[in-house]
Amino acid sequence: MCYSAQILAEFEKYVRYGGDLDLRVFVEMAGWARKKGVWIKGVPKAMRNAFVGSTAPEEQEARAVSLAAYQDAAAVLEQEIAEQSERLARAQVVLAGPKPTKKAENDRRVATNKIAGARAKLDQVTDRAAGEGYARIWPGGVTPVLIRDPATGERRVVPMRYRCRLPGWDDAKEREKPGTYNARMDSLATVWRKLWGYNHGVMVARRFFESVSLHRLQGRALAPGERDMSVEIEFRPEPEQDMLLACLWRYVEPDGDEPGFYSVAAITRNPPPEVEAAGHDRCVIPIKPENLDAWLDPQPGRLADMMAILEDPIDAFYEHEVVQREEA
Repeated sequence: MCYSAQILAEFEKYVRYGGDLDLRVFVEMAGWARKKGVWIKGVPKAMRNAFVGSTAPEEQEARAVSLAAYQDAAAVLEQEIAEQSERLARAQVVLAGPKPTKKAENDRRVATNKIAGARAKLDQVTDRAAGEGYARIWPGGVTPVLIRDPATGERRVVPMRYRCRLPGWDDAKEREKPGTYNARMDSLATVWRKLWGYNHGVMVARRFFESVSLHRLQGRALAPGERDMSVEIEFRPEPEQDMLLACLWRYVEPDGDEPGFYSVAAITRNPPPEVEAAGHDRCVIPIKPENLDAWLDPQPGRLADMMAILEDPIDAFYEHEVVQREEA
């Protein structure tokens, strides 16, 4: 399964694919992320900062909701820093006294780590630089998706949550089965039949990431008594290029206090030999650019044509490398 990808997060660059940003959906998404407290964690930087410096009249609502989401995120982090600073001070008093305790030592360690973490996140809140335009996404995060508007036929760039909520599902069902950020190619006619042939889109990505077993990556069996250990692998196409990852999407209607939102799943297939050799059993499907028009304009009566597009992805070899974990 493609649990993470490095996607093109800068809206302006989607113009090359003929897509205009849906400002209304952006405002709704930003409001949702603000309410859920995931503005920093779940929304790529290039998307968060798309409108914070805008002076265009039509973009002022998007600017206002973005700044409000930043202010809320900063307030939460500042409160955590204050609380953990008090905890640290109390621990230091005990440790400096005649009877230092293990609890105080633990409180000092935990508070110090939490203060450092909150300050690092606060730096993200105040950093409004544009960046390189690419960002990693994970399930539950937000990604731009290029679609064809069913009503107007025009291409739109729509912020969507990277986990598709299937028709008939609610939040509880989704928590029970959280793997719907990917749609298996061999399940399109069954599990995904209400979206397959109706709601097609693409995510623009440069890399994708998978978690694989170390022994599979090394091409060997587990040794007696050896525990299965996972490592993160980064895959990139050679030749280097933007990948138009085939997706299915759905709009979820508002429910009570919960706003409506768009959600998306990347379609996956059996892996090419080099991906399988690296230890993974699925692979995303980058469609050929010349098939983009047909893919974004599906018809339920032309499913064979749509399947042919998926079965004829870009001609690329996927190089890979192990992602080094940062030291704690």
